[in-house]
Amino acid sequence: MQRYFLHLAYQGFNYRGWQQQPGDVRTVQGTIEDCLSRVLRQPTTVIGCGRTDAQVHASQYVLHFNTDKALPEDFVFILNKTLPDSISVFECIAVPFRAHARYDATERQYDYLIHTQKQAFLGQLSSLYEPPPIYIEAMREAAARLPEYEDFRGYCLKPDQHNTTLCEIRHTAIYASEDGQRIRFQISANRFLRGMVRILVHHLVLVGQGQLTLKAFEQPLRERQPPQPLRAAYPQGLYLSRVSYPFLELPARVDVRFERS
Repeated sequence: MQRYFLHLAYQGFNYRGWQQQPGDVRTVQGTIEDCLSRVLRQPTTVIGCGRTDAQVHASQYVLHFNTDKALPEDFVFILNKTLPDSISVFECIAVPFRAHARYDATERQYDYLIHTQKQAFLGQLSSLYEPPPIYIEAMREAAARLPEYEDFRGYCLKPDQHNTTLCEIRHTAIYASEDGQRIRFQISANRFLRGMVRILVHHLVLVGQGQLTLKAFEQPLRERQPPQPLRAAYPQGLYLSRVSYPFLELPARVDVRFERS
C-alpha cells in the first residue's frame, strides 16, 4: 500500500465546502473521491489538509490517499480529465506511509479578496463591499496587532469545539490597489479556529469603513469575549493559499494577487 499527496486547487463557490456530507450534497471531498475511485477502479477515501466552508476557495490544497495499485505515468492528466473544471490537480507525490496531509502541516496561509465596485467577473471570486473601506492604513494597523495576541477565542465562531483557542499568528498584511478598488488581506499561522479568518476580515472592514475603532477591534482579543453580534465576512472572498510541510515544499501554482511588484 502506497500513500500519495495530491497538490491541487479548487474554486469552491458551487460547493457546500470541503468535507463530505450525507445526502445529495455537492462537496469538494465527495467530488474528488468519486473521480479518484473511478480512475483507480476501487473505492478511495481522501484526507484533506483542512476544511473550508461553503463557497470558500483553495488556491493551494493538499490531500492524501492510499492505494495498492501502480499509478500510470499520465495519472494527473487522466484525473484532471475526470474532475470538473472547478478542481485542478498539479502533481501527485509519493510520500512515506506515515505522512499526513492534515496533521503534518506546520503552517497555513489564507488570502481574502475584496473589490469595492460591482464587477461582472468577480462575484464568485471576491467579495463586494459597499461602502468601501477608505481607511486602509487603519486596517493595516489593526491587522499588524494580531501577532501580539495568542488567544483568539473572541474571534471564533464555536470556541468550545476546540481543545484550545491559542494560535500563533506569524504574518499579516493588507495590500490595496492604487485606486483602492481592490484589497487583499493575508494571514498565516500555525493553526486557525472555526470561522476565525472571516470574522477577523469583517471587523477589519468595519475599521476601514470608520465604524470600529482600533481599541474596539482589539477588545475581543483582550477580553476573550466575542463581539455582539458576531458576524463574518462573505465566504467567496476567502482562499486557502498556502500549506507548509517540514518535508515538502510546494510552489504556488495559482496567483491570487492583483498587485504586481
